[in-house]
Amino acid sequence: MNQTAPLSPDELERYARHIVLPEIGGPGQQKLKRARVLVIGAGGLGAPVLEYLAAAGVGTLGIVDDDHVSLSNLQRQVIHDTQSIGQSKGESAAATITRLNPHVRVELHQLRLTEENAGDLVAAYDLVVDGSDNFETRYAVADACATRERPLVHAAVGRFDGSITVLKPFETGSDGRRNPSYRDLFPEPPPPGLVPSCAVAGVLGALTGVIGTLQAMEAIKLITGIGEPLVGRLMLYDALGARFDTVRYKAPER
Repeated sequence: MNQTAPLSPDELERYARHIVLPEIGGPGQQKLKRARVLVIGAGGLGAPVLEYLAAAGVGTLGIVDDDHVSLSNLQRQVIHDTQSIGQSKGESAAATITRLNPHVRVELHQLRLTEENAGDLVAAYDLVVDGSDNFETRYAVADACATRERPLVHAAVGRFDGSITVLKPFETGSDGRRNPSYRDLFPEPPPPGLVPSCAVAGVLGALTGVIGTLQAMEAIKLITGIGEPLVGRLMLYDALGARFDTVRYKAPER
């Protein structure tokens, strides 16, 4: 993270509820201002991630998305509105972020993330939040983050359930073992067609808000150095049962 200017009077007032927290304070808010976070997708998960990180004062938000806003997106992708239909999701999200917090810089990457370009994309940021909806992108992002040593906040949602974890396989845990990677958790993607898309199976809109907000929380923890991120822990949320469960997982011993 690079050095940046002191917080302005406007920023001091805007982030007053952060700064009064002893765990955050002025130094933590400065870390947020210096941070560069790459968000994969400006859809159901990316919408709350982008809005809450922008509101929190993350200095630079990168957005990777090559899609356009459609009417069926608006049931869950709350960073867009009816006037955004037909517009690129990146541009629509950037406009909302600017209205929300003009202190935040937005960098648009209006392309599809692939194995070929993922490394260079993630290397330009301090932290990556994955809100993608397909396994090809998830594996490409996870592999690139592991290689470029960038923390990754990963999440996924189903019809009424979601999961979230934090990946830092380039570091060791308190037990001296390497932290697990995405491939330690999910060695291989499922066969094509086994997991239906939300367009086929459906998804409850508010569910993406719950999981995306948890992703934003984990990102803020990683940036400021507070709390215990979900490294080696997969948090599962059952919306219909209103229940959270956490499963621990490890990298295999070598």
